[in-house]
Amino acid sequence: MCTHYQALKDKDRFAKFFHVEPPASLGKWDMWPLYSGCFIRVPREIDSGDEAVPAREAIAAQWGLVPHWVKTEEEGKKRSRNLVNARSETAAKLPSFREAWARGHRCIIPAEAVFEPDWRSGKSVTTRISRSDGEPLGIAGLWTGWKSPSGTIVRSYTMLTINTDEHSLMRNLHRPGDEKRMVAILTEGSYEDWLAAPVERTMEFIRTYPADQLMATLGTG
Repeated sequence: MCTHYQALKDKDRFAKFFHVEPPASLGKWDMWPLYSGCFIRVPREIDSGDEAVPAREAIAAQWGLVPHWVKTEEEGKKRSRNLVNARSETAAKLPSFREAWARGHRCIIPAEAVFEPDWRSGKSVTTRISRSDGEPLGIAGLWTGWKSPSGTIVRSYTMLTINTDEHSLMRNLHRPGDEKRMVAILTEGSYEDWLAAPVERTMEFIRTYPADQLMATLGTG
């Protein structure tokens, strides 16, 4: 489970790599549950016929999905703190995620790195996971927009995860005996299809990222 990541804060780098104008505020750099970050999605007006509508848009939002069925902002905060990740194998069925999954509310979460614990020494050592070529990560996620009792729309997102018991890098992380998992990192060539593909194709894009294209740095974060 990823509960800590490093956001992409360089706006020029953001625009160049993800081909979208970054939001006015990119939120915090050092991200923890319920912090304000951002995600990239297909605009809801994409089929309006308006040529001014971009192919992608970046949205400021809370990390930690607010389920559509919560009744109050207090309940939303309580629930979403534990909904920063969604297991890709079960997200389509679980009440917290299934509406976003069914509606095709997929997104890309830009990041410089994610942090996971390495327990091989017998104690938890924070480890920074990034791309070995230095480029940003594009993490597969789901988003939602919850309408509060006051009428405010709260946008939020979660990162999809995948089993990595057989992954030569990620299987070394997490507490011994626990299932090994990682966030689903998308390949650059799949960004457009991930955002626009029919719902039934969602799982086609959820793959483990090659170990030789990732770099682990111990004791950072």
